[in-house]
Amino acid sequence: MKPIPVTIWNGAATHQPARVIPCSTVENVRDAIRRARADGLLLSVLGGGHDWAGRAIRPGGLVVDLRAMRDVQVEGDTAIVSGGATAADLIAAAAPTGQVAATGTVGAVGMTGMTLGGGYGPLCGAAGLSLDNLLGAEIVLADGRVVTTDAQHEPELFWALRGGGGNFGVVTSMRLRLHPFTTVLAGSVLFPFGQARDVLGRYAELARTAPDALTMHLGVVSIPDNPPVVFVNPTWCGDDDEGLHWVARIEALGAPIMSRVERVPYAEPLRRNDQLFAADGRRYFIRTRNLSALTRDAVSALVTAGEARTSPLSTISIHHFHGTATRVAISDTAFGYRGEHFMVELIASWPTGDGTEHRRWADEAAELLRPHALPGGYPNLLGPEHSDQIADAYGPNTGRLLAAKAAYDPDGVFTATPLPPKHA
Repeated sequence: MKPIPVTIWNGAATHQPARVIPCSTVENVRDAIRRARADGLLLSVLGGGHDWAGRAIRPGGLVVDLRAMRDVQVEGDTAIVSGGATAADLIAAAAPTGQVAATGTVGAVGMTGMTLGGGYGPLCGAAGLSLDNLLGAEIVLADGRVVTTDAQHEPELFWALRGGGGNFGVVTSMRLRLHPFTTVLAGSVLFPFGQARDVLGRYAELARTAPDALTMHLGVVSIPDNPPVVFVNPTWCGDDDEGLHWVARIEALGAPIMSRVERVPYAEPLRRNDQLFAADGRRYFIRTRNLSALTRDAVSALVTAGEARTSPLSTISIHHFHGTATRVAISDTAFGYRGEHFMVELIASWPTGDGTEHRRWADEAAELLRPHALPGGYPNLLGPEHSDQIADAYGPNTGRLLAAKAAYDPDGVFTATPLPPKHA
């Protein structure tokens, strides 16, 4: 069959499917799965299309396209989110009710894929990961059955979905917990890159005392036509007076060249990150490491990686996993690590070409961080070739997760975020 052109977020993902079946109903999804299996085609699911490895499209396969299923309904303190809805769709629907959801940091990301694999975001300290707010799901399995799963119904499937990724079926809708506010104190504090070592070292001390209401996202980025900077992006969901006290402490990490933190709708910082990580044909390649602490040696490795960037579009992005997210028992979900840590994204980005040197930068930066990193890594960001990290990505939950995979998708129809090999 002739490949069908499909464009997704990462311009470097150029592989194409043989068939695309647009779906707007659960029946459409069932028919697409049956068609793929009858025709012997590999199957993938396209929601937001934001996975850097392009796994929403399997080369020569059949794509179950959920992009028309973007409806969000709010019922009390719960949102019913269709399988193709983005974080921005969810926040827009919740805002008129005076509520917000735990999302990632980018509005254009599909909520389903992100949630099933984890969901680090601005409310990590206050509300946990996105998956910690998953209350139930409707899922179409490989045999065509439509199953509603939650803590009381198909509980093992519900457990596996929270961290095990889209490896068990096509999630056509989710029920997500909402939180009673719509605005946050958020923005950016920027420091010259020359202060990076001191700022990151002092940040490590500050992060140890950060309350649940404060989640800080930081890293290295370039401003157009300017030298690189260290950014610290706080999100505060409490009282303004106390929040501004924490902003002042962030500003005191160094001598900032800019500080702009203000009360804004929760959607605003997500919109800004959409602009930073644009879907404009730009190419991306990502490596990830989890650090238990920003030790002096780890900070040195991060600074060296920042200095070595080969493209002004490349970014080092660090997420603080703390607070509420750490108080979920490791056995409660399939997510593999619940200790406080820093999830590092090494995001190589470039405008055209195969990006060999930029990919090499990300790989070499990951190697710099390896001696300071925890085993495994964030499954939503691991590529299929990162076998050493995949083997440890689910920690003590590996055996149980593989058993759920064997029970619900014994033929291996669904492949989303990578799972460890069966012998792990």
